Amino acid sequence: MSKDKIKEVYEILATPYNALIDHKPHNAYYDRPNTLRLLGDVKGKTILDAACGPGKYAEILISQGADVTGFDISPKMVTHAGERNGNRGNFFVHDLREPLPMIPDTKFHKIVCALAMHYVEDWNNTLAEFHRMLKPNGILVLSIEHPFFEYQYFQSEAYFETEAVKCTWKGFGTPVEVPSFRRPLGAVVAPLTNNGFYIEHLIEPKPVPEFEKLDPKHFKELNSFPAFMCIRAVRKV
Repeated sequence: MSKDKIKEVYEILATPYNALIDHKPHNAYYDRPNTLRLLGDVKGKTILDAACGPGKYAEILISQGADVTGFDISPKMVTHAGERNGNRGNFFVHDLREPLPMIPDTKFHKIVCALAMHYVEDWNNTLAEFHRMLKPNGILVLSIEHPFFEYQYFQSEAYFETEAVKCTWKGFGTPVEVPSFRRPLGAVVAPLTNNGFYIEHLIEPKPVPEFEKLDPKHFKELNSFPAFMCIRAVRKV
């Protein structure tokens, strides 16, 4: 999967995504409340919002007293993040798969990366950078597609492989084909533990009640089987 393809997809999605992000059920009432719960208290903390999209996470974290830096592969997403947050926060264009030499070691108390690691085939380099940029005992919070859900959804016949997949998103206006990588649970855990983290908490989340009002069908489904997984990992000293 090329960098240009992911950038192209999110340049198309950026404006409608930004318009819907405040209340789109899977983001607002499933991913965000569970991911934010794992981040905990952020007042006075330096936070990296990796693959920040239109800056909704940053908006919430800044409102809670955090000093936020964010990046995204899509220039339009970065523009929306800047507009959403005014002169608060620092946002720039960058590929999640590439090193961040402009950021010094041990800069951040916490890093959040929400629903973006599935665009990275090999997690090792990205997680090594997260480890480098976190302070000792710093917190990394990831939200990802649940490996068991993806195995079923993509009708895979090779669970133990990390494989390229694609699906069509229809919830943002014009249908857009979105490529990603499906991986087994072991390929989620091993890169974390091999790159200086230990997993402190893992959530198979359920949607909050507001979800049901907007999408009762998926509310029922998500209370029966998870689509996402949220992980809180700690940087070893």
